[in-house]
Amino acid sequence: MKRLILIRHGKSSWELNVRDHDRVLLERGINDAHLIGKHLNSAFISSQQIWSSTAARALQTAVIVSEYIDYNLLSFKLKRELYTFDSSELISQIKSCTNDIDTLMVFSHNHGLTDTVNALGSNYFDNIPTTGAVIIEFNTTQWSDISNGQTIAHFFPKKLK
Repeated sequence: MKRLILIRHGKSSWELNVRDHDRVLLERGINDAHLIGKHLNSAFISSQQIWSSTAARALQTAVIVSEYIDYNLLSFKLKRELYTFDSSELISQIKSCTNDIDTLMVFSHNHGLTDTVNALGSNYFDNIPTTGAVIIEFNTTQWSDISNGQTIAHFFPKKLK
């Protein structure tokens, strides 16, 4: 069994004149990351491996959430390839995970993230909101074989407030 936890980065700021890759979280994004982290912790959801896009807003979200699930940041992986808005690229990265990892948490970007959730999971979502988390389980032992998973939970900040 493989478990995938996909989380969209928190709400980011467009106020600063910086590259898209360098945009940071707004206060709302920070607060929502804490909210999702607390909720994952209270639902006893953890991860063996966390991967994050190298974009500042995804990395900030990942670090905040990881504090709540008691994750060892020495095992944290930054992956430039997760700075993508394309689901086929995102799925390709996920499928490259080593099979000794049973639970993988990935922080990435829309529209690729929503499209990935819809391609791999059993529930359809029009849009995964910022800091939204979706958990999908796959009845396989190989990440390269994931498809047609079962969406077992989703957590969206607006519904948790």
